[in-house]
Amino acid sequence: MTKIIKDRAVVDDDWEVLQLSEDDSADAIEVPEGKIIVPLKVWQLQRESLLDRAKNRADIAVWFSSNEQAKELQNDLQFFNLLAVDFPKFADGRGYSIAYNLRTRFNYTGELRAIGDVLRDQLFYMQRVGFNAFAVRADKNIHDAIKGLTDFSEKYQTSVDEKNPLFRRVERTGI
Repeated sequence: MTKIIKDRAVVDDDWEVLQLSEDDSADAIEVPEGKIIVPLKVWQLQRESLLDRAKNRADIAVWFSSNEQAKELQNDLQFFNLLAVDFPKFADGRGYSIAYNLRTRFNYTGELRAIGDVLRDQLFYMQRVGFNAFAVRADKNIHDAIKGLTDFSEKYQTSVDEKNPLFRRVERTGI
């Protein structure tokens, strides 16, 4: 079974990510049974047929590609215990904005998972914007990657995980 980092622990992952090939059509692809994370486009085009699974069985989740926006799912967020954001390559940071918006603008409180090209160097910053689960790239050691969550001991800026900047949290003396 595949492993992920969730809530700062390495755990078994019982979800499968549905990837579309070039020949697949989002409106025609058959979504298999079981816990499946479908692309946003599949959810949008097959919403009526997948809605029962999302509401009652909780075995459907949605993943965003980096060129999509959180607001595209804002009216359906209550149906999902899990959302994922794909990082197609290390240098593509658009997923950070998607996560930040899901947490702050749309108050999403469920599992928020980073998928794709997810590496140790990104984990600290990903958790800052609201990710609490990470599917580390398959060729990387997950037990080494989890150390990335604690690479830094202090946070200077505000974000999802820290509402006050450092200068408001530290008492200054001798000035």
